[in-house]
Amino acid sequence: MTAQNRPDNRWMKAIFFLLLFICIIVGGALLKLMQGVIKPVVMSVLLTFVFYPLIKKMNRTLHIPWWCGTAIVYILFFGVFLGIGNILSASLKSIFASIPDYEAKFSDIHRAISESLRENKNSKFMIFLNFDEEQTLFENISSALNLSAALKKVALEFTGIIFTFTKSTFLVVLLSIFLIAEMKVTQMKIGSAFGEKYRGKVRTILKNTISETTRYISIKFVISLATGTIVAIICRAFSVDFAAVWGFFAFVMNFIPTFGSIISCAATSLFALIQFYPSPFPIIMVASLTIATNFIIGNIIEPRIEGNDLGLSPFVILVSLSLWGWLWGFLGLLLAIPLTVIVKIICENISFLHPLAIFLGQKPRAQDLPQENS
Repeated sequence: MTAQNRPDNRWMKAIFFLLLFICIIVGGALLKLMQGVIKPVVMSVLLTFVFYPLIKKMNRTLHIPWWCGTAIVYILFFGVFLGIGNILSASLKSIFASIPDYEAKFSDIHRAISESLRENKNSKFMIFLNFDEEQTLFENISSALNLSAALKKVALEFTGIIFTFTKSTFLVVLLSIFLIAEMKVTQMKIGSAFGEKYRGKVRTILKNTISETTRYISIKFVISLATGTIVAIICRAFSVDFAAVWGFFAFVMNFIPTFGSIISCAATSLFALIQFYPSPFPIIMVASLTIATNFIIGNIIEPRIEGNDLGLSPFVILVSLSLWGWLWGFLGLLLAIPLTVIVKIICENISFLHPLAIFLGQKPRAQDLPQENS
Protein backbone atom coordinates (compact mmCIF):
# COMPACT_ATOMS: atom_id res chain seq x y z
CA MET A 1 0.00 0.00 0.00
CA THR A 2 2.88 2.30 0.85
CA ALA A 3 4.61 1.58 -2.45
CA GLN A 4 1.42 2.43 -4.33
CA ASN A 5 1.11 5.75 -2.47
CA ARG A 6 4.66 6.92 -3.26
CA PRO A 7 4.01 7.80 -6.94
CA ASP A 8 0.85 9.61 -5.85
CA ASN A 9 2.84 11.64 -3.32
CA ARG A 10 5.41 12.58 -5.96
CA TRP A 11 2.65 13.65 -8.34
CA MET A 12 1.01 15.68 -5.58
CA LYS A 13 4.29 17.49 -4.89
CA ALA A 14 4.83 18.16 -8.60
CA ILE A 15 1.29 19.51 -8.95
CA PHE A 16 1.76 21.66 -5.84
CA PHE A 17 4.96 23.30 -7.13
CA LEU A 18 3.39 23.79 -10.57
CA LEU A 19 0.42 25.55 -8.97
CA LEU A 20 2.83 27.58 -6.82
CA PHE A 21 4.71 28.71 -9.95
CA ILE A 22 1.43 29.69 -11.65
CA CYS A 23 0.38 31.62 -8.54
CA ILE A 24 3.70 33.50 -8.55
CA ILE A 25 3.22 34.52 -12.21
CA VAL A 26 -0.39 35.59 -11.62
CA GLY A 27 0.64 37.39 -8.42
CA GLY A 28 3.36 39.30 -10.29
CA ALA A 29 0.86 40.38 -12.93
CA LEU A 30 -1.55 41.58 -10.22
CA LEU A 31 1.25 43.48 -8.46
CA LYS A 32 1.95 45.30 -11.73
CA LEU A 33 -1.66 45.97 -12.74
CA MET A 34 -2.99 46.85 -9.28
CA GLN A 35 0.06 48.70 -7.94
CA GLY A 36 -2.00 51.80 -7.16
CA VAL A 37 -3.98 49.78 -4.60
CA ILE A 38 -1.32 47.32 -3.42
CA LYS A 39 1.55 49.76 -2.76
CA PRO A 40 -0.24 51.67 0.05
CA VAL A 41 -1.26 48.34 1.62
CA VAL A 42 2.33 47.04 1.55
CA MET A 43 3.66 50.31 2.97
CA SER A 44 1.08 50.19 5.76
CA VAL A 45 2.07 46.60 6.64
CA LEU A 46 5.76 47.56 6.85
CA LEU A 47 4.88 50.61 8.96
CA THR A 48 2.84 48.37 11.24
CA PHE A 49 5.78 46.00 11.68
CA VAL A 50 7.89 48.97 12.85
CA PHE A 51 5.35 50.46 15.27
CA TYR A 52 3.57 47.35 16.60
CA PRO A 53 6.35 46.16 18.99
CA LEU A 54 6.69 49.68 20.41
CA ILE A 55 2.95 50.03 21.07
CA LYS A 56 2.82 46.50 22.51
CA LYS A 57 5.72 47.25 24.88
CA MET A 58 4.11 50.52 26.00
CA ASN A 59 0.91 48.59 26.72
CA ARG A 60 2.58 45.79 28.72
CA THR A 61 5.39 47.68 30.47
CA LEU A 62 3.93 51.14 31.06
CA HIS A 63 0.29 49.97 31.14
CA ILE A 64 -0.67 52.59 28.57
CA PRO A 65 -4.00 51.73 26.89
CA TRP A 66 -3.68 50.33 23.38
CA TRP A 67 -5.52 53.22 21.73
CA CYS A 68 -3.51 55.79 23.69
CA GLY A 69 -0.17 54.19 22.76
CA THR A 70 -1.23 54.09 19.12
CA ALA A 71 -2.18 57.77 19.23
CA ILE A 72 1.14 58.75 20.87
CA VAL A 73 3.24 56.83 18.34
CA TYR A 74 1.44 58.17 15.28
CA ILE A 75 1.32 61.76 16.55
CA LEU A 76 5.10 61.59 17.05
CA PHE A 77 5.43 60.05 13.58
CA PHE A 78 3.44 62.87 11.99
CA GLY A 79 5.46 65.45 13.92
CA VAL A 80 8.77 64.01 12.71
CA PHE A 81 7.37 63.60 9.18
CA LEU A 82 6.21 67.22 9.00
CA GLY A 83 9.46 68.48 10.52
CA ILE A 84 11.60 66.61 7.99
CA GLY A 85 9.24 67.72 5.21
CA ASN A 86 9.63 71.38 6.16
CA ILE A 87 13.43 71.10 6.31
CA LEU A 88 13.60 69.36 2.93
CA SER A 89 11.13 71.81 1.38
CA ALA A 90 13.19 74.80 2.52
CA SER A 91 16.39 73.13 1.31
CA LEU A 92 14.90 72.34 -2.11
CA LYS A 93 13.74 75.94 -2.49
CA SER A 94 17.28 77.10 -1.70
CA ILE A 95 18.69 74.60 -4.20
CA PHE A 96 16.47 75.88 -7.01
CA ALA A 97 17.33 79.48 -6.10
CA SER A 98 21.07 78.66 -6.19
CA ILE A 99 21.04 76.80 -9.52
CA PRO A 100 22.61 79.74 -11.47
CA ASP A 101 25.55 79.88 -9.02
CA TYR A 102 26.21 76.15 -9.26
CA GLU A 103 25.80 76.26 -13.02
CA ALA A 104 28.55 78.89 -13.19
CA LYS A 105 30.86 76.72 -11.04
CA PHE A 106 30.06 73.64 -13.08
CA SER A 107 30.79 75.64 -16.23
CA ASP A 108 34.28 76.41 -14.88
CA ILE A 109 34.92 72.70 -14.33
CA HIS A 110 33.54 71.81 -17.74
CA ARG A 111 35.65 74.52 -19.40
CA ALA A 112 38.83 73.38 -17.63
CA ILE A 113 38.34 69.75 -18.70
CA SER A 114 37.50 70.81 -22.25
CA GLU A 115 40.62 72.96 -22.53
CA SER A 116 42.85 70.22 -21.10
CA LEU A 117 41.61 67.76 -23.74
CA ARG A 118 41.48 70.20 -26.62
CA GLU A 119 45.08 69.46 -27.61
CA ASN A 120 44.20 65.81 -28.15
CA LYS A 121 41.75 66.12 -31.04
CA ASN A 122 41.49 62.32 -31.39
CA SER A 123 40.22 61.91 -27.85
CA LYS A 124 36.98 59.94 -27.63
CA PHE A 125 35.77 62.34 -24.95
CA MET A 126 35.97 65.48 -27.09
CA ILE A 127 32.49 64.92 -28.49
CA PHE A 128 31.12 65.02 -24.92
CA LEU A 129 33.36 67.77 -23.50
CA ASN A 130 33.43 70.29 -26.34
CA PHE A 131 32.63 73.68 -24.74
CA ASP A 132 30.86 76.53 -26.54
CA GLU A 133 31.31 79.88 -24.78
CA GLU A 134 28.09 81.24 -26.31
CA GLN A 135 25.96 78.51 -24.73
CA THR A 136 25.05 77.83 -21.10
CA LEU A 137 26.34 74.76 -19.29
CA PHE A 138 23.14 72.78 -19.75
CA GLU A 139 22.97 73.75 -23.41
CA ASN A 140 26.56 72.47 -23.85
CA ILE A 141 25.80 69.18 -22.12
CA SER A 142 22.44 68.78 -23.82
CA SER A 143 23.86 69.41 -27.28
CA ALA A 144 26.67 66.91 -26.66
CA LEU A 145 24.66 64.14 -25.03
CA ASN A 146 21.12 64.93 -26.21
CA LEU A 147 19.93 65.04 -22.61
CA SER A 148 16.88 67.27 -22.97
CA ALA A 149 14.40 64.41 -23.37
CA ALA A 150 16.04 62.39 -20.60
CA LEU A 151 16.02 65.36 -18.19
CA LYS A 152 12.34 66.00 -18.88
CA LYS A 153 11.55 62.34 -18.24
CA VAL A 154 13.51 62.27 -14.96
CA ALA A 155 11.90 65.53 -13.80
CA LEU A 156 8.41 64.21 -14.53
CA GLU A 157 9.11 60.89 -12.77
CA PHE A 158 10.59 62.64 -9.72
CA THR A 159 7.64 65.02 -9.50
CA GLY A 160 5.26 62.08 -9.83
CA ILE A 161 7.02 60.20 -7.01
CA ILE A 162 6.78 63.19 -4.65
CA PHE A 163 3.11 63.80 -5.52
CA THR A 164 2.19 60.13 -5.14
CA PHE A 165 4.09 59.80 -1.85
CA THR A 166 2.43 62.89 -0.37
CA LYS A 167 -1.00 61.83 -1.58
CA SER A 168 -0.73 58.27 -0.26
CA THR A 169 0.89 59.07 3.11
CA PHE A 170 -2.47 59.69 4.81
CA LEU A 171 -3.91 56.47 3.35
CA VAL A 172 -0.85 54.46 4.44
CA VAL A 173 -1.05 55.78 8.01
CA LEU A 174 -4.82 55.20 8.17
CA LEU A 175 -4.45 51.59 6.98
CA SER A 176 -1.61 51.05 9.44
CA ILE A 177 -3.71 52.32 12.38
CA PHE A 178 -6.54 49.93 11.53
CA LEU A 179 -4.06 47.08 11.05
CA ILE A 180 -2.50 47.69 14.47
CA ALA A 181 -5.98 47.68 16.02
CA GLU A 182 -6.60 44.38 14.21
CA MET A 183 -3.37 42.84 15.53
CA LYS A 184 -4.80 42.90 19.06
CA VAL A 185 -7.51 40.37 18.18
CA THR A 186 -5.44 38.28 15.75
CA GLN A 187 -4.81 35.55 18.33
CA MET A 188 -8.54 35.14 18.95
CA LYS A 189 -9.22 35.01 15.21
CA ILE A 190 -6.61 32.28 14.74
CA GLY A 191 -8.20 30.28 17.55
CA SER A 192 -11.59 30.51 15.88
CA ALA A 193 -10.41 30.00 12.29
CA PHE A 194 -8.22 26.91 12.83
CA GLY A 195 -8.87 23.70 14.68
CA GLU A 196 -6.86 22.45 17.63
CA LYS A 197 -4.55 20.50 15.33
CA TYR A 198 -3.24 23.55 13.43
CA ARG A 199 -3.99 26.39 15.87
CA GLY A 200 -0.67 26.24 17.73
CA LYS A 201 1.36 25.80 14.54
CA VAL A 202 -0.26 28.78 12.82
CA ARG A 203 0.29 30.96 15.89
CA THR A 204 3.96 29.94 16.03
CA ILE A 205 4.48 30.68 12.32
CA LEU A 206 2.76 34.06 12.62
CA LYS A 207 4.64 34.99 15.80
CA ASN A 208 8.06 34.05 14.34
CA THR A 209 7.33 35.82 11.05
CA ILE A 210 6.23 39.04 12.76
CA SER A 211 9.12 39.08 15.27
CA GLU A 212 11.85 38.34 12.70
CA THR A 213 10.39 40.75 10.13
CA THR A 214 10.08 43.47 12.76
CA ARG A 215 13.68 42.85 13.82
CA TYR A 216 14.95 43.15 10.25
CA ILE A 217 12.97 46.31 9.42
CA SER A 218 13.95 47.94 12.72
CA ILE A 219 17.64 47.15 12.19
CA LYS A 220 17.54 48.39 8.60
CA PHE A 221 15.75 51.59 9.62
CA VAL A 222 18.23 52.34 12.44
CA ILE A 223 21.24 51.53 10.24
CA SER A 224 19.93 53.77 7.44
CA LEU A 225 19.14 56.54 9.94
CA ALA A 226 22.67 56.30 11.37
CA THR A 227 24.16 56.44 7.87
CA GLY A 228 22.10 59.49 6.92
CA THR A 229 22.88 61.26 10.21
CA ILE A 230 26.64 60.71 9.87
CA VAL A 231 26.62 61.87 6.23
CA ALA A 232 24.69 65.01 7.26
CA ILE A 233 27.22 65.69 10.06
CA ILE A 234 30.13 65.24 7.63
CA CYS A 235 28.55 67.65 5.15
CA ARG A 236 27.80 70.14 7.92
CA ALA A 237 31.37 69.88 9.29
CA PHE A 238 32.87 70.77 5.90
CA SER A 239 30.21 73.43 5.15
CA VAL A 240 28.64 71.52 2.27
CA ASP A 241 25.43 73.27 1.29
CA PHE A 242 22.11 71.52 2.03
CA ALA A 243 23.60 68.99 4.47
CA ALA A 244 20.12 67.86 5.55
CA VAL A 245 19.23 66.97 1.96
CA TRP A 246 22.35 64.82 1.51
CA GLY A 247 21.75 63.13 4.86
CA PHE A 248 18.16 62.32 3.92
CA PHE A 249 19.30 61.13 0.47
CA ALA A 250 21.85 58.79 2.10
CA PHE A 251 19.15 57.52 4.48
CA VAL A 252 16.76 56.68 1.62
CA MET A 253 19.37 55.20 -0.71
CA ASN A 254 20.75 52.95 2.04
CA PHE A 255 17.64 50.78 1.62
CA ILE A 256 19.00 49.83 -1.84
CA PRO A 257 21.95 47.46 -1.23
CA THR A 258 25.35 48.42 -2.70
CA PHE A 259 24.00 50.48 -5.61
CA GLY A 260 22.19 52.89 -3.30
CA SER A 261 25.36 53.63 -1.33
CA ILE A 262 27.34 54.10 -4.54
CA ILE A 263 24.79 56.55 -5.93
CA SER A 264 24.61 58.43 -2.61
CA CYS A 265 28.41 58.77 -2.33
CA ALA A 266 28.76 59.77 -5.98
CA ALA A 267 26.04 62.44 -5.76
CA THR A 268 27.42 63.95 -2.52
CA SER A 269 31.00 63.93 -3.83
CA LEU A 270 29.96 65.48 -7.16
CA PHE A 271 28.11 68.27 -5.36
CA ALA A 272 31.16 68.90 -3.14
CA LEU A 273 33.31 69.08 -6.29
CA ILE A 274 30.99 71.67 -7.83
CA GLN A 275 30.79 73.74 -4.64
CA PHE A 276 34.46 73.74 -3.61
CA TYR A 277 36.26 73.65 -6.98
CA PRO A 278 39.20 74.32 -7.33
CA SER A 279 40.00 73.66 -3.61
CA PRO A 280 40.89 69.94 -3.36
CA PHE A 281 40.94 69.42 0.44
CA PRO A 282 37.19 69.64 1.26
CA ILE A 283 36.32 67.66 -1.88
CA ILE A 284 38.68 64.81 -0.95
CA MET A 285 37.59 64.81 2.69
CA VAL A 286 33.85 64.76 1.94
CA ALA A 287 34.25 62.02 -0.68
CA SER A 288 36.56 59.83 1.43
CA LEU A 289 34.52 60.18 4.65
CA THR A 290 31.16 59.45 3.00
CA ILE A 291 32.63 56.43 1.21
CA ALA A 292 34.23 55.21 4.46
CA THR A 293 30.96 55.69 6.36
CA ASN A 294 28.91 53.69 3.86
CA PHE A 295 31.58 50.98 3.61
CA ILE A 296 32.04 50.49 7.37
CA ILE A 297 28.33 50.57 8.20
CA GLY A 298 27.20 48.52 5.19
CA ASN A 299 29.95 45.88 5.15
CA ILE A 300 31.07 45.57 8.78
CA ILE A 301 28.49 46.85 11.26
CA GLU A 302 25.23 45.90 9.53
CA PRO A 303 26.15 42.23 8.79
CA ARG A 304 27.25 41.74 12.41
CA ILE A 305 24.00 43.17 13.78
CA GLU A 306 21.74 41.32 11.35
CA GLY A 307 23.66 38.05 11.38
CA ASN A 308 23.72 35.50 8.57
CA ASP A 309 20.13 34.36 9.14
CA LEU A 310 18.64 37.45 7.47
CA GLY A 311 21.20 37.73 4.67
CA LEU A 312 20.38 37.22 1.00
CA SER A 313 22.66 35.87 -1.70
CA PRO A 314 24.08 38.52 -4.10
CA PHE A 315 22.29 36.90 -7.04
CA VAL A 316 18.94 37.06 -5.22
CA ILE A 317 19.60 40.73 -4.37
CA LEU A 318 20.19 41.61 -8.04
CA VAL A 319 17.13 39.67 -9.19
CA SER A 320 15.00 41.28 -6.47
CA LEU A 321 16.12 44.78 -7.41
CA SER A 322 15.44 44.11 -11.10
CA LEU A 323 12.04 42.52 -10.47
CA TRP A 324 10.66 45.00 -7.94
CA GLY A 325 12.17 47.93 -9.81
CA TRP A 326 10.32 46.83 -12.94
CA LEU A 327 7.09 46.28 -11.00
CA TRP A 328 6.97 49.45 -8.89
CA GLY A 329 9.74 51.75 -10.12
CA PHE A 330 11.83 53.64 -7.55
CA LEU A 331 9.58 52.57 -4.66
CA GLY A 332 10.10 48.97 -5.77
CA LEU A 333 13.88 49.44 -5.53
CA LEU A 334 13.50 50.73 -1.96
CA LEU A 335 11.20 47.89 -0.91
CA ALA A 336 12.88 45.08 -2.90
CA ILE A 337 15.16 43.76 -0.17
CA PRO A 338 12.75 44.17 2.79
CA LEU A 339 10.01 42.35 0.86
CA THR A 340 12.39 39.58 -0.24
CA VAL A 341 13.64 39.15 3.33
CA ILE A 342 10.02 38.88 4.50
CA VAL A 343 9.41 36.15 1.89
CA LYS A 344 12.55 34.35 3.14
CA ILE A 345 11.39 34.59 6.77
CA ILE A 346 7.96 33.20 5.88
CA CYS A 347 9.56 30.31 3.97
CA GLU A 348 11.83 29.55 6.96
CA ASN A 349 8.80 29.17 9.22
CA ILE A 350 6.82 26.88 6.87
CA SER A 351 8.37 23.42 6.70
CA PHE A 352 7.68 22.53 3.05
CA LEU A 353 8.97 25.97 1.89
CA HIS A 354 12.17 25.77 3.96
CA PRO A 355 14.33 24.65 0.98
CA LEU A 356 13.37 27.86 -0.85
CA ALA A 357 14.54 29.91 2.16
CA ILE A 358 17.93 28.14 2.01
CA PHE A 359 18.33 29.03 -1.67
CA LEU A 360 17.42 32.66 -0.99
CA GLY A 361 20.00 32.98 1.81
CA GLN A 362 23.74 33.55 1.70
CA LYS A 363 24.81 30.13 2.99
CA PRO A 364 23.12 27.29 4.87
CA ARG A 365 23.03 27.51 8.63
CA ALA A 366 24.74 24.83 10.73
CA GLN A 367 21.43 23.14 11.54
CA ASP A 368 20.56 22.96 7.83
CA LEU A 369 23.74 21.09 6.87
CA PRO A 370 23.59 17.28 6.66
CA GLN A 371 25.13 15.58 9.68
CA GLU A 372 28.04 13.30 8.88
CA ASN A 373 28.21 9.99 10.69
CA SER A 374 31.43 9.64 12.62
